[in-house]
Amino acid sequence: MINTTLCYLEKNEKYLMLYRNKKKDDINEGKWIGIGGKFEPGESADECLVREVYEETGLKLNSYEYRGLIHFIPDNAEDEDMYLYTADKFTGDIMVCDEGELAWIDKKEIFNLNLWEGDKIFLKKLLNGESGFEISLFYVGDKCVRVETGRLSL
Repeated sequence: MINTTLCYLEKNEKYLMLYRNKKKDDINEGKWIGIGGKFEPGESADECLVREVYEETGLKLNSYEYRGLIHFIPDNAEDEDMYLYTADKFTGDIMVCDEGELAWIDKKEIFNLNLWEGDKIFLKKLLNGESGFEISLFYVGDKCVRVETGRLSL
């Protein structure tokens, strides 16, 4: 099981998105995603979030909100639990990312981008202001073939 974080930084009705086009053998190549990555040994989800946002963007998070848990169950790779966040308070200047191109995308234009099918499901929840959700996304290749949704039990 892989544990990761993903964050959608918000500013002026836009999300900071990453177009993945620089890493070799990148499963996300050609897709637009939020900011995040894999836990390092001993890291909590919050620690991973703060580190990954800084490493990929140069921005320091001043506050953030945990929104939900996404389970990716692919047919051809290891399962992944992704801790989903949003953040609207941060400082610093955006730097060049070694994984792709960073861009502020108007929330109204998000669904015009090349996104993973499953990402569209949780992005709709974020845009509707929802929190505390749990979603399982089952993939065969690049196709999301089944979705199970629920509420987190805290």
